[in-house]
Order: sequence, then C-alpha cells, then structure tokens
Amino acid sequence: MELSAATLWWVAAGVAVAAELATGTFYLLMIALGLAAGALAAHLGLASSWQVAAAAIVGAAATALWHWKRFQHPQSAPAASNRDVNLDIGERVQVDAWGSDGTARVSYRGTQWTARLAPGAARVAGEHRVAAVEGNWLVLAPASH
Repeated sequence: MELSAATLWWVAAGVAVAAELATGTFYLLMIALGLAAGALAAHLGLASSWQVAAAAIVGAAATALWHWKRFQHPQSAPAASNRDVNLDIGERVQVDAWGSDGTARVSYRGTQWTARLAPGAARVAGEHRVAAVEGNWLVLAPASH
C-alpha cells in the first residue's frame, strides 16, 4: 500500500491537531492549517517543493496573524485578582482591627478568613474590598466610597 503525498500531509495535519488538543497550544492549529495547505497543494498536483512552500507560507502567516491578534487585546488580570475567575473579587468585608503582622481575621461567607493588606494600602479598620484571593488568604484594600 502506497500513500500519496496528500495523504501524508493530511496525516501530519491530524497529528498537529491531536497534539494541540493534548497540550492546549493554539499555535499548533495554525501549523495544522499550513499542513492542510500542503495537502491541498499536493491535491493540485504541485511539485513537492511547492507543497512545502505552501505549507510553510500558510503556517507561518497563520501563526504570525494569531500572534499579532493575541497581542492587540489587553491581557486579562491574573487569576488571583480576576473577577471572571473568582467571584469573591470586589466583595466587601468588615475589618475590626489589623494585627501587628499586617493580617486580620475577617468574617466572610459564614466563616473566618485570614486577610492581609494589598500592597500600598493603608492599615485602617473599617470596610474593605477583596482585591485578590491567594490560596486561603484574602488580600484586602480599603473600600472606596
């Protein structure tokens, strides 16, 4: 059984897609597009050098376009302080007093949490908002009224 060049290109594209599914590297899908272009060039009967050129050009162009598009949009906040990831961000808690080590115990969601101040925040008692959640610690900043 002899495999055609187009079949080999399609198999390579499928392997790239499977690798992307296993690793989550979206760039592999762009490379798979290039490999599919190589397969289409083979279907058109182009020489192997033109097949490789088509695969390289389409794969590189797709990768470059995706890279450019990705960096045109602002980066999302880290998961610890991203409200889309953690719904506790922005919630308000009452701090009765801060300890000498810069921590406080606050009541939140029916239990006691250990909290610390966000960098640059003033150590004052009163209402604070959750700026981030780091493990089982709340990072608090004074609530602006």
